[in-house]
Amino acid sequence: MQTFTLVFLIALLLTTLTKLWLAARHVRHIQAHRDAVPQEFSEQIALDAHQKAADYSSTKTRLSFIQIMLDAVLLLAFTLGGGLQILSDFWATIFNAGIAHSMALIISPILIISILEFPLNVYFTFVVEARFGFNKMTPALFIVDMFKQLLLASLFGLPFLAGVLWLMDKMGEKWWLYVWFAWMGFNLLVLAIYPTFIAPFFNKFTPMEDMQLKTRIEQFLTKCGFKAEGLFVMDGSKRSSHGNAYFTGFGKSKRIVFFDTLLTHLTHNEIEAVLAHELGHFKRRHIIKRIVWTFILSLGFLWLLGWLMDKTWFYQGLGVTTQSTGMALILFFMIIPAFTFLFQPLSSFYSRKHEFEADQYAAQNANANDMVQALVKLYKDNASTLTPDPLHSVFYDSHPPAATRIARLLNAGHNT
Repeated sequence: MQTFTLVFLIALLLTTLTKLWLAARHVRHIQAHRDAVPQEFSEQIALDAHQKAADYSSTKTRLSFIQIMLDAVLLLAFTLGGGLQILSDFWATIFNAGIAHSMALIISPILIISILEFPLNVYFTFVVEARFGFNKMTPALFIVDMFKQLLLASLFGLPFLAGVLWLMDKMGEKWWLYVWFAWMGFNLLVLAIYPTFIAPFFNKFTPMEDMQLKTRIEQFLTKCGFKAEGLFVMDGSKRSSHGNAYFTGFGKSKRIVFFDTLLTHLTHNEIEAVLAHELGHFKRRHIIKRIVWTFILSLGFLWLLGWLMDKTWFYQGLGVTTQSTGMALILFFMIIPAFTFLFQPLSSFYSRKHEFEADQYAAQNANANDMVQALVKLYKDNASTLTPDPLHSVFYDSHPPAATRIARLLNAGHNT
């Protein structure tokens, strides 16, 4: 057994066992606290709502056991099991070595994985989400969405992938720097066109019709010095009863979007508080900071891939004999999660830090109590558990636990 094979197997085993252990801890912790509402929420959330959230979170986490094992099995099958080599040999009978062969080699395992994961997605949507009263999607809409996603991936992804492979072949040893510039440009393009082209491809966006709420929000935006193209309501209820709000785009294309489900559940005061939180992300430049960090990390990964591409042990250690740009690309991005998972708490911590800062902005510019009431309603309506396992939360949660978040909000409200 080659050294890199052993390193890869250890990383995959450690990552898989850690994920399974965290999931098991999460379920046990939730179920251990299922029969009592946390004291700080006892006056606002009924026991049956708390138990629904516990059961919903536990069910999703149990389903993740299958996903975790499937991911590990598929990764082994494509690498040490010879799957990628078989695909490479097959496509070599159709395409000469080059961009066409590399594209087929990269796209085919992605399609195979999507097909194998399709039953899990169907089960989650039409069994789990339906059981807890969230799913509003019809089978027809599910299929239509799937084909729309495939169409968009083909429209944007295939030309970009072809461009990346061309740069890798033609730009010499510094190809990774050229690909990085292309990657940044591609991401900024998607961000720019998402509000007006991509999002309306899936949902209907209508200008806010509640004039009283619209006037109030516009006045609030003026006070906060925020300019947006418009206020829109999204028909999220045609797929799910989950609610949310967000702003999207940058420059002149910025839009503020409210799920229709959110507007039906919150008061005007609470909506303003939620909007203040979203504006906090903008005012604290969280979006820009995350984009910058993403670009920095992508540069590091592309440099690493550039270093690995010429190493025979990289391919042979993963069960591959064919060395090519396409093989290097698909191998690298298949295995990298096994080596980076244990660093995920750093990403989650950074995200939770931003959520705290956005909450603080909301407390300073709206009413902290309204924000608390809005959060409690959202936790209840979305069946979000109030008692996550602390360690599971450290790894996975982009938002702080409910009790911690609300305590900080109330403290910030008292200090304003």
